[in-house]
Formats: sequence, C-alpha cells, structure tokens
Amino acid sequence: MEQYGGFNNMWDAELDVVVAGAGGCGLVAALAAAEKGLEVGIFEKTEFVLGNTAASAGMIPAANTRFQKEAGIFETAEEMTEDILKKNHYESDYNLTLAVCKVSGYLVEWMVDSLQIQLSLVKEFKYPGQRNFRMHAPPSRSGLELIKKLKQAVTSKDNIYLLVKSEVSELITNENNEVIGIEVKTSDGVQRIKAKKVILATNGFGANKEMVRKYIPEIADALYFGYEANTGDAIRMGEKVDASIASLTGYQGHSAVAESQGILVTWGTIMMGGFMVNQNGDRFGDESHGYSEFAIQVLKQPGQCGYIIIDQHIYDQLISIEDFKQLVEMEAFKTSTSIDELASLLQLPADHLHKTFKSVHKAVEEGTDSFGRTEWPRKLASSYYAIKVSQLFSIRKVDC
Repeated sequence: MEQYGGFNNMWDAELDVVVAGAGGCGLVAALAAAEKGLEVGIFEKTEFVLGNTAASAGMIPAANTRFQKEAGIFETAEEMTEDILKKNHYESDYNLTLAVCKVSGYLVEWMVDSLQIQLSLVKEFKYPGQRNFRMHAPPSRSGLELIKKLKQAVTSKDNIYLLVKSEVSELITNENNEVIGIEVKTSDGVQRIKAKKVILATNGFGANKEMVRKYIPEIADALYFGYEANTGDAIRMGEKVDASIASLTGYQGHSAVAESQGILVTWGTIMMGGFMVNQNGDRFGDESHGYSEFAIQVLKQPGQCGYIIIDQHIYDQLISIEDFKQLVEMEAFKTSTSIDELASLLQLPADHLHKTFKSVHKAVEEGTDSFGRTEWPRKLASSYYAIKVSQLFSIRKVDC
C-alpha cells in the first residue's frame, strides 16, 4: 500500500468524487453526485462504456414506484427486502438490503424525471421470487439502450469528466489509512487524482478465472457471461487498504443463454408457462425456482445444455423484447405445429418429449408437478417454439 500523506504537489488533478468503472452503477453514481453540484471524474479501463448492464435486459427492480401504483400495486421496501432475503437464503445483510430497497423506487423515478430515461413497469411476467411486478425497463427491454441513455446524460453534464482507457490501479491513503485519491494508468503514464470521495464500481471478478476458482469452485468450469473487464479490481485495491469484504461466494448463474448466439433468452419464456428439457427429452427440475439456481441443474445434464419450449402465445408476448427479437431474426428458434416434428428438429427422442408434454399438461390441470413447480399459467398449444440453451454465470456484486 502506497501512502503519500498530504503532499499537495504530488497531485495531477483534484476532484470532489472519482468513480472507478463506467458501467451502469458507475454512471448512475456519477450523475447523482453531479446533480449535487460536485465535480466528478469517471475512469474506465477499457475503451468502451458498457459493463454488465449492457449485456442485461436493462431491468431495474424497485418498490413503491408510481408506475406500480398506476397498476394498482402498492409495495413496501420491507416486502421487497423479504423477497430478496428468501431468494438468497438470508445471506445478505438485512439492513443493507432494506436500505437498497428503500431507495430503489426513488432511483427509478429519478432516472425518469431527472435523466429523462424512459422506463416502464414490466407486466408481461414476474421474475422468480417476486410477489409483485417490480421490474422497470426501457421500451426495448435492453441493457444496451439503458447504458446509451446513461452515457448521454453523463456527456451532457459539464461537471462530469468521462475518461476511457484509464484504469484505476491503486487507492491512495493518508497516514490514517483514509482513502484520499487514486492512481490511474493512462496512455500518458500514471496520474494521481485527489478526491474527497472514491467510488469503486468495477463490478465483480467473473473474468478472473483464478479468483473464481478460489472463491466459487463449483462454477469454475462454467462459461462466463459478462464484461471481460470484470477482474476483481476493487477487491484487490480494497484489500490493500484493509477494506471490509464480504459475499465473495455469491454469483448469478443463467440457465438460458442461446448456445450458438450467446444471447440471453428471457426467463419470461419459463414464467409464462414454458419449460426446459434435456437431450433425453425429459424435464429435470422446477424451472420457476429461478434462472440462477437452475443453472447448476443444466450443468449436470448431458451436454450441459437444455431446450426451452414455448408456444405461439408466449412467443407473441415476448417478441417486443430486444434480445428475443434478435434471436428470432437470427432464426435461433426451431418451430413446428407437431411434437413429433419438433422432436426431430431438436434431435430428441419423440416418445420422451410426448411424455413430457403430457406431464406438463397434467401439472397445469393439478397446479403442481413432481418437482414442486406451481407456476403453470396455462397449457401450451400449437404452434411450438424451441431453442437450445446452455448455462453461464456472471458475478454482479459490490466488491467491497
């Protein structure tokens, strides 16, 4: 750890706030600080303003928003907190989780009112574990659109300086071990920036195989779906200044990434009544439990893959989602009016697939199945659509 004390002549620049990372989190943090009249610098180590947000569906969970109230939903931050804790088996800190949930509604409305970013309540389906509709997203349901809008908001501010190809490499502390600035690696050499506050928004360490194997060995062999710049920089820098670090074993899996195209297949396919089978044409668990949880189940299947099957009704409901639309345009879906032909197109045993369809129809009638799945909105009806998916993982956590 380098300590420079209070020598003013060592600084190349001084700002009120510096942000490491120009993803969704970093851009929002910078905009919030700038709105208070502070001078802010954002330092991004790559040449792009993207991050994991750009690869997402751009959906922001929030409670007590006016958009929910307009839909007749009156949800408290405490209810949202309870849903999150149940989903993560009470691993996150209650007070911190509640604090995030309390500000979530304000965040969404602030982005709409102050940043002029168009967001609406997603009512096509509920995400696993959410008692109410609480996802808010741009019209395209695209994280790339959200990032573009945030970047536009940043570039419109005279008191925000956005620098790419500028990697925050070290935290500078004083004799009391208080962070007072950063070191930044640029094409012009190392720059030292003094700051009253430093925000580390560099996401997790999914692109760092060594760290993944150390902290989350059970997914060490899974493919990483996320920004390649997420190599655990904040953890490394935080450890050097004795910062508190927690929840390093947490991750988000995804069991529905189109195998050939590398594009997320929305889990709305499942929550609206679709299901997944393996190469034997058999279901292998409760898909509605969650796309992250189900990723481990997909990992255990032959070929470490699965096939999501939906019908025309679900297809029509989801076609407005940008990623889904791209998959359609890329002809990623196999489609047929008969189960036999669908099995042939997917190279699955037809007798097993027929049996699976019958068991699913029975589950819809009875309200549950042998795996305990109770989310069965309706029976599937011809025409059918199917897509081959594989499991991937991302690590979207605050590092320290």
